[in-house]
Amino acid sequence: MFAAFPLLALPVVIYNLVVLTFSQGFKSADASSRLSQPLFSISMTSRVEWAISSGDLILAVALVVLFIELLKSTTSHRVVIINHALSMMLFVACLVEFLLAPAFATSTFFLLTLMVVLDVLAGFIVTIASTRRDIDFNDRG
Repeated sequence: MFAAFPLLALPVVIYNLVVLTFSQGFKSADASSRLSQPLFSISMTSRVEWAISSGDLILAVALVVLFIELLKSTTSHRVVIINHALSMMLFVACLVEFLLAPAFATSTFFLLTLMVVLDVLAGFIVTIASTRRDIDFNDRG
């Protein structure tokens, strides 16, 4: 049953938790500036400091999770259909948050929402393509 759970919900939940720690929560209009504040920096060999923010970390985690989700969508188990439905509900929730809550009108959350919709589309496309390959429409008789 764990295979039915859309893993991209994890970065979305992390974003929600980060936003809820702001003083005004979902109504916080300064979420973009707070997400772009550096958490730490890494010294590069070019002698430049690479500043990493919480928004960067959330997107990095989401990209890794998107890769895993794309790998999951290539399986042909029955639970994949449930995963597609849950991913679609996650996309609808992300879209509602993005359009209605000021704290979610950020580039970071837009990219998360884009990853969720890509997961939904890839899942449906892979499922349709594998189904078409499994069903032979040619009459060989």
